[in-house]
Amino acid sequence: MTVLILTCEQDVTADMVVAELDGTGVPVVRLDPADLPGPVALSGEYVRGGFHGHLSAGGRLVSMGGLRSVWVRRPGVPATRAAEPSDWLTEESGQALYGMLRSTDARWMNHPDAARRARHKPWQLHLAQRSGLPVPATLITTFPQAARDFAGRFPDLVVKPVSGAHPQEPPRAVPTSRVAPGTDFAAVAYGPTLLQRRVAKRADIRLTCVGDRIFAARKEVAPDADPDEVDVRFAPSDALWHAVDAPSSVAEGVRSYLRGAGLAYGAFDFAEDAEGMWWFLECNQSGQFGFVQVESGQPIAAAVADWLAAPARPGSLSNGSRTWAIEGH
Repeated sequence: MTVLILTCEQDVTADMVVAELDGTGVPVVRLDPADLPGPVALSGEYVRGGFHGHLSAGGRLVSMGGLRSVWVRRPGVPATRAAEPSDWLTEESGQALYGMLRSTDARWMNHPDAARRARHKPWQLHLAQRSGLPVPATLITTFPQAARDFAGRFPDLVVKPVSGAHPQEPPRAVPTSRVAPGTDFAAVAYGPTLLQRRVAKRADIRLTCVGDRIFAARKEVAPDADPDEVDVRFAPSDALWHAVDAPSSVAEGVRSYLRGAGLAYGAFDFAEDAEGMWWFLECNQSGQFGFVQVESGQPIAAAVADWLAAPARPGSLSNGSRTWAIEGH
C-alpha cells in the first residue's frame, strides 16, 4: 500500500516526512497537481459497479486502489504548468484528480472538503469556542460604528485579515497589526475587518496535532519587546522554540477541535498571557512544522509518517464522511 503526497516541488517539510517513510520501507509517491497533464497522468474506469484508477508520476505507475493514505500538503493548482494552461483545463484537471481520489478508500490528511471549510477564520473561532478553547474578544464587521463601539469596550486591539494570505502569486503573508489609539474605523465600510483584543503575551505557542498526538512548543517574548510587534512571524527575536507540555484543558480542546473540523492534522497558534492562559488565535490545517521540529527537537515528521503509514479501521479519525482509527495509536 502506497502513501500519496500532493505538494509543490520545493517543500522541505514534505522532504522530512518522505525521509521518515523511506526509512520504514513504506512506498511513497509524491506529485504536484500543477504537473497534470504532462509529467503527471491519470486514468480511471467506472465499470460494472466498481472503480479502477491509476496515477503516473516520476516514471511510476500507481493503482489508486493501492493507496493507503493521501497527504494534501501544499499542492499546486492543477494544470498551471501545462503546455497551454487555462481556467478550463485547471477545472477539468482538478475535478478529475480529486474526484478520482475521493473514489478510493484512502485516508486523508486532510480531506479536501474538511480542509476547505477549516480555512474560514470566523468558523475557526466558533469551533474553538465550542471546543472549550479560550478565544480573545473578536469582531468581524463592515459597520464602522460597530468597530467604534467594540474599541470602546476593548481599547487595546489588533487587526488581522479575515482570509489569511493575500491572493497574489506567490501569496503574501499579511501581518497582524496593532490598532493605533484614536482610529476612526470609517474604512471598515469598504471591506470586512477582523478586530481582536490584543493579548499581552509573554510567549507564543505553536501546537501541532497529528491524529491524537500533540506537540506543543513555546517561544518566549522578551520583557523589553516592542508591544507593537504582535505577529511572531515578523517580530525580531533571538528566542528559540522549546518543547513544552500542553495544559490538559488545551489538549482536550485541541482534540475536540480536530474532531469537529474533521481534520487529522492541525497547526495551532496560541498566545500565552502573564497568567499562563493559552489564548487560541488560529488553526492552520496545512501549517508548517519543520521550523518547530528543528528548534525543539520534537519528532513531528515521524508522527506524520506514522499516521500516513499506519493501517486503519473504522473509528475515530476523520476521512471526509467516514471516520477511522489508526492501529497502534
